Amino acid sequence: MQEPYVNYSVNNNIATIEFYTPQHNSLPATVLQQLANTITHAGNDDNCKVIILKSFGNKTFCAGASFDELMNINNEEEGLIFFSGFAKVINAMRQCPKFIIGSVQGKAIGGGVGLACSCDYTLATIHAQIKLSELAVGIGPFVVGPAVERKIGNAAAYELAIDAANFRTAEWAMQKGLYVNIFTTIEALEEATNTLAVTLSNYSNQAMHEIKKAFWEGTENWNELLMQRAAVSGKLILSDFSKKFLVNFKAKK
Repeated sequence: MQEPYVNYSVNNNIATIEFYTPQHNSLPATVLQQLANTITHAGNDDNCKVIILKSFGNKTFCAGASFDELMNINNEEEGLIFFSGFAKVINAMRQCPKFIIGSVQGKAIGGGVGLACSCDYTLATIHAQIKLSELAVGIGPFVVGPAVERKIGNAAAYELAIDAANFRTAEWAMQKGLYVNIFTTIEALEEATNTLAVTLSNYSNQAMHEIKKAFWEGTENWNELLMQRAAVSGKLILSDFSKKFLVNFKAKK
């Protein structure tokens, strides 16, 4: 079993950021911080003109927060620190001056949906179902909520937040605007992702930056907003409901 990682590589002005954890690509605090730092670095890298964000494996793009770390949160300060990790990643993606292409090969859950929604252009396979499972854990999709609402609209985001037990299909996610296109195989997904990245790498850096700035207008308050949302999740995860859920979940594994 491999150790968790965030890898960064650049080839012909195309940067690839790949992350992995053995728990279905769920994200502990260390990996969240590495992701945020790596995205920021890519934004400042003169050798990079466009970014591909992907994860390792063929079943799960990202299972959201690390349940092991959620179980170890003992006070509101620790809760804030953990959930602020997702806030930092989303804000790094939002503030990055370069287009981020999301390559979603498998299921996206909780924070994983937030990552997919924070990409500027997201492609996926037919297996890339989505679910906001936070309510079932006793919290809510507070940190990722603004990114999800911005991408698929308030009504669809609210639907996901309430129906926390069930996945929505990749076709549903495409209809709502999360995925631009879906493919039957990972190979076809990778080919389409790479083709788009090559095309974008030949465009004007300045023009792409200005387009991204224009389409992210109205999110300038997210640095403060997402931290406020992180504090809400950090408080709720201490509830008896959440503690019981996490214990029961761990016992079933």
